Amino acid sequence: MGRRRIGVFGGTFDPVHYGHLAAAVGAAWLVGLERVLLVPAGEPPHKTGHPVTPAAHRLAMVRLAAADNPLFEICELELERPGPSYTVDTMAELERRHPDWDLVFLTGLDGLLAIETWHEYRRLLTGWPLVAIVRPGVPLEGWEALRRRLGPELTARVRIVETPGVAVSASDLRARARAGYPLTYLVPPGVEEYIRKNGLYRGHEGGPG
Repeated sequence: MGRRRIGVFGGTFDPVHYGHLAAAVGAAWLVGLERVLLVPAGEPPHKTGHPVTPAAHRLAMVRLAAADNPLFEICELELERPGPSYTVDTMAELERRHPDWDLVFLTGLDGLLAIETWHEYRRLLTGWPLVAIVRPGVPLEGWEALRRRLGPELTARVRIVETPGVAVSASDLRARARAGYPLTYLVPPGVEEYIRKNGLYRGHEGGPG
């Protein structure tokens, strides 16, 4: 059996929304991914000080969102591991478990621009290809500055891909849910129903994503 090119798309997914899904589908098509692993963070290291919805709810919503698309597979690795969810550890563990996979890390432009704050970011940048997903027309001055700052050794495996996306944020969705507004056309129907049935985000501020 040949090698498989697999994308790894992590996030708090609080909640997962069409912006996440559209970005992952677009990136998979542009860079030729056989599958995209959706990896809900267990204990997000960048969300300290912000309440995060319990992992069981976030995982359930991701499962509902991915259910009708064979491109997606759910990876619970970060939920099973105690302590902060570091991307570099997840990539290394996936590589150990699946030596026939060629892993590609997927992130948004905001994630790429904050990469210097990530745990062992040099190892992450040199260890695996990184695809940063941006919507067409988004300014890339921040990326150009980052590339100059880090140099070619650390940025050689970074690729910027433009794909039309859905302009929605998890923090905006939480605010909408808190105010009782519908989330129709912003999250999959099953996710909207789950949020409603479980009373999620009522009085919940949360972090940015």
